[in-house]
Amino acid sequence: MSVTSTLGNALSGLTAASKAASVVSSNIANATTEGYGVRQVQTTSVSLNGQGSGVQVVSVSRNVNEGVLADRRAADAAYAQAATLASFYGSVEGAIGLPGDEGSLSSEFSQFEAALVEAGSRPDSDARLANVVRAAESLAGTLNDLSADIQSERLEAEKEIARQVDNLNTSLAQIQDLNGDIRLQIAAGNDPLGLMDQRQVLIDQIATIVPVSVVDRDFGQVALITESGGVLLDGTAAEISFRDVGLITPDMTVASGGLYQVEINGSPVDSTSPNNPLKGGSLDALFEIRDELAVSAQGDVDAVARDLIERFQNSAIDPTLSAGEPGLFTDAGALVDPANEVGLAGRIELNARVDPAKGGEVWRVRTGLGATSPGDPGAGGIILALSDALSEPKVVASGSFSSIPRTAAALASDLLSTIGAARQASENEVSYTAAKWETLRSLELEGGVDTDAELQKLLMIETAYAANARVIQTVDEMLDLLLRI
Repeated sequence: MSVTSTLGNALSGLTAASKAASVVSSNIANATTEGYGVRQVQTTSVSLNGQGSGVQVVSVSRNVNEGVLADRRAADAAYAQAATLASFYGSVEGAIGLPGDEGSLSSEFSQFEAALVEAGSRPDSDARLANVVRAAESLAGTLNDLSADIQSERLEAEKEIARQVDNLNTSLAQIQDLNGDIRLQIAAGNDPLGLMDQRQVLIDQIATIVPVSVVDRDFGQVALITESGGVLLDGTAAEISFRDVGLITPDMTVASGGLYQVEINGSPVDSTSPNNPLKGGSLDALFEIRDELAVSAQGDVDAVARDLIERFQNSAIDPTLSAGEPGLFTDAGALVDPANEVGLAGRIELNARVDPAKGGEVWRVRTGLGATSPGDPGAGGIILALSDALSEPKVVASGSFSSIPRTAAALASDLLSTIGAARQASENEVSYTAAKWETLRSLELEGGVDTDAELQKLLMIETAYAANARVIQTVDEMLDLLLRI
């Protein structure tokens, strides 16, 4: 081996060691950087005319466990979906309130029932009659507020859908640009790995909204396909659009034309279809809340309101009522129309005839809504009939309740139980998906930067660098010796 080839081999070793040190330092510096893929130097020996000519750096690869990464992204979507649903059920349960809590639906029913019992024992007491009116008005107001809270949840879901659609479009456009930049860098022989790290972070953000699979394309590019086969990105990004509204009322649905679905490249997406291309993830959960869960909850609350109104619009309870006249509770002043039940909980109100704020008289609780004079102060028959009607077991005419007869208070408790059970189930799903995510995240991190291993590599690189430097130093000394001869 000539002195020249020896020097060339040593110089190539220095170059390779220098590149390896640079990669190791990058790995250590990015040990906690989200989306960073561990770099690894690929080297090969070089031969010239059958003789060794040192070492050559072939490439720097980005090592990521794609299988674990794909599973973790699926767990991201499942967790986001479960957490979104759990949050909705928790909010509705909080709006209904727990038994014993001030202002809860169960407490309002209990206070109204207690007020009727107290007034029945002393029908001559205007204070007790006024207490019945206040309790009834408070109960109707609680149902009004509960209906408003449910529609508020729908509106919040609507706003969040619009925000997430904007995020999807932005992220997809950025990934499309990164795909193009990566292609250009590879074609130019430059390092595209930093761009791939940025792309991974963006794909992770999309995966919480919509679960996606990543399909490799030529020149380092990727395509994004949803679990149901929808193409979000393949060369060019899909255009996802959504038209949100500023106000949602109980009667507004997609079928009625009051609400809108997402469109992909101008084609509407049916969020209720098993083949929904955006199924899974937080976006799917938001549509489920807006179009199904909140609608069902509103239907059950409306059923409670209808049951309450119908219990008292009966001339057998109040003989002073004429045909077509509402009882103690009304649908915005009128009788209940079963064909117009949607949103009833938001319209239920106390009959104006007993409401002093609307020109009514509290003594009509005792003498009847159609009475024109206070009548006998000691007559408590109508009050007792009202109390009996409230506590009479009845089969609910609507909603998702079973056909078991219930008192009004029991119906309110069953409403809370239904929502509470759904909340508990959704929270269990959150716990399960969170545990699964933690496990997959740990596996992903295990495949990330191991600083201990990188430091060990650095020691080996330092030794190799020093050895090659020593070879060059030896060659230099040999040349000096030749020159002195």
